[in-house]
Amino acid sequence: MSEIPNELRYTKEHEWIRIVGDTVIVGITDYAQNALTDVVWVEIDQGLEGTEVAEMESFCSVESVKSVSEIYSPVSGTILEFNMTLEDAPEQLNQSPYQDGWIAKIKPHNLDDIDNLLDAEAYSNVVGE
Repeated sequence: MSEIPNELRYTKEHEWIRIVGDTVIVGITDYAQNALTDVVWVEIDQGLEGTEVAEMESFCSVESVKSVSEIYSPVSGTILEFNMTLEDAPEQLNQSPYQDGWIAKIKPHNLDDIDNLLDAEAYSNVVGE
């Protein structure tokens, strides 16, 4: 059974966001990292920091022993920062998907867009738990 924290919001594609002031922190869910199995590489384009990203636009990818998966932005906004420690320690996505394994910080254009995301109960229904 996957961990699904109540205080986060989710996408059907298995990204999560944590709201911190007027910024959101983005990562992949425990369910997603379990499905990927061992993450071996996180491809981050640091040149994207400071650029705009559209809602559900891919902004990085995660490679595991099973597959390569695109990571999508849950909201439209400006990419403020990437978690560059993931380049040297991609296993943080497996070990701590909701804390150390965060992927990016984004300043949303409109915080109201977060209301369109799933709460923990709705996300648990998506993953069948």
